[in-house]
Amino acid sequence: MGGLSIWHWLIVLVIVALVFGTKRLRNIGEDVGAAIKSFRKGMQDGDASDPVQLKADPPPAAPGATAEQPARPDPERRD
Repeated sequence: MGGLSIWHWLIVLVIVALVFGTKRLRNIGEDVGAAIKSFRKGMQDGDASDPVQLKADPPPAAPGATAEQPARPDPERRD
């Protein structure tokens, strides 16, 4: 606990409760809880992405692979 005993932490908690009030601390706790729930829901929704979008995205290139170069006309060749 960083060199502080449990009594130090309890004193800090009491001072914070006196400064902010228990109602405000409860509201902050509810807001943080709602934010965490929303984050978890977003992470779960992100895992079940639209399959159409997954097909549209090209797969990542293998390490060391080079992109295909477009065919250049041969300057020596005369058609």
